[in-house]
Amino acid sequence: MILVHRLDGAPFYLNAELVETIESTPDTVIVLVNGHKYIVREPTEEVIARILNYRRFLVTGISFNFCQEAVRER
Repeated sequence: MILVHRLDGAPFYLNAELVETIESTPDTVIVLVNGHKYIVREPTEEVIARILNYRRFLVTGISFNFCQEAVRER
Protein backbone atom coordinates (compact mmCIF):
# COMPACT_ATOMS: atom_id res chain seq x y z
CA MET A 1 0.00 0.00 0.00
CA ILE A 2 1.21 3.50 -0.81
CA LEU A 3 0.03 6.79 0.63
CA VAL A 4 -1.41 9.29 -1.86
CA HIS A 5 -3.72 12.30 -1.58
CA ARG A 6 -6.95 13.17 -3.34
CA LEU A 7 -7.15 16.61 -4.95
CA ASP A 8 -8.91 17.93 -1.83
CA GLY A 9 -5.91 16.83 0.26
CA ALA A 10 -7.55 13.79 1.87
CA PRO A 11 -4.99 11.01 2.29
CA PHE A 12 -5.70 7.40 1.35
CA TYR A 13 -3.75 4.21 0.83
CA LEU A 14 -3.69 2.64 -2.61
CA ASN A 15 -2.88 -1.00 -3.30
CA ALA A 16 0.26 -0.65 -5.43
CA GLU A 17 -0.12 -4.21 -6.70
CA LEU A 18 -3.29 -3.25 -8.60
CA VAL A 19 -1.92 -0.25 -10.52
CA GLU A 20 -2.23 -0.74 -14.27
CA THR A 21 -1.40 2.74 -15.60
CA ILE A 22 -0.45 6.19 -14.35
CA GLU A 23 -1.13 9.24 -16.55
CA SER A 24 -0.50 12.98 -16.35
CA THR A 25 -3.45 14.82 -17.88
CA PRO A 26 -2.16 17.33 -16.26
CA ASP A 27 -3.55 15.83 -13.03
CA THR A 28 -2.14 12.45 -12.08
CA VAL A 29 -4.65 9.72 -12.90
CA ILE A 30 -4.04 6.23 -11.54
CA VAL A 31 -5.97 3.41 -13.21
CA LEU A 32 -6.22 0.06 -11.46
CA VAL A 33 -6.57 -3.34 -13.12
CA ASN A 34 -10.24 -3.41 -12.08
CA GLY A 35 -10.92 -0.16 -13.98
CA HIS A 36 -11.20 2.17 -10.99
CA LYS A 37 -9.60 5.56 -11.53
CA TYR A 38 -8.11 7.85 -8.90
CA ILE A 39 -6.97 11.44 -9.39
CA VAL A 40 -4.23 12.36 -6.93
CA ARG A 41 -2.15 15.41 -6.02
CA GLU A 42 1.24 13.71 -6.30
CA PRO A 43 3.05 14.03 -9.62
CA THR A 44 3.40 10.91 -11.75
CA GLU A 45 7.10 10.56 -10.93
CA GLU A 46 6.37 10.61 -7.19
CA VAL A 47 3.70 7.90 -7.47
CA ILE A 48 6.07 5.72 -9.49
CA ALA A 49 8.84 6.27 -6.93
CA ARG A 50 6.51 5.24 -4.10
CA ILE A 51 5.46 2.09 -5.95
CA LEU A 52 9.10 1.17 -6.62
CA ASN A 53 10.04 1.82 -2.99
CA TYR A 54 7.13 -0.35 -1.84
CA ARG A 55 8.22 -3.20 -4.10
CA ARG A 56 11.85 -2.86 -2.97
CA PHE A 57 10.62 -3.17 0.59
CA LEU A 58 8.72 -6.37 -0.24
CA VAL A 59 11.82 -7.95 -1.79
CA THR A 60 14.52 -6.73 0.60
CA GLY A 61 12.65 -5.97 3.82
CA ILE A 62 14.46 -2.63 3.99
CA SER A 63 12.31 0.49 4.30
CA PHE A 64 12.99 3.12 1.64
CA ASN A 65 11.08 6.01 3.25
CA PHE A 66 7.56 4.93 2.27
CA CYS A 67 6.80 4.16 5.92
CA GLN A 68 8.26 7.51 6.97
CA GLU A 69 5.92 9.32 4.57
CA ALA A 70 2.96 7.80 6.40
CA VAL A 71 4.33 8.92 9.77
CA ARG A 72 4.82 12.50 8.53
CA GLU A 73 1.20 12.68 7.36
CA ARG A 74 -0.21 11.90 10.82
